[in-house]
Amino acid sequence: MDPRFTELLAPFLKFGKDKQITPESNLRALGLDSMRSIELLFAIEDTYGISLPDDEMTDATFATAGSLWHAITAQLPDETGART
Repeated sequence: MDPRFTELLAPFLKFGKDKQITPESNLRALGLDSMRSIELLFAIEDTYGISLPDDEMTDATFATAGSLWHAITAQLPDETGART
């Protein structure tokens, strides 16, 4: 995961302030509720210049830091301009 992603994510986690965020980190257990998820989504889209598709707006996507990071990277262009 990109360190910028974990820095972006941390303020949205009510109980994650002093915890290391790993791909396995359960975002709900760390305090990410539905309102914070929406705010986080806007921050992600602004930070990375992407728009997550509607079919990625699921509980599974926001379940762990790794699943959310995977959804983000799927929208980022690689060096050739194709999606990863």
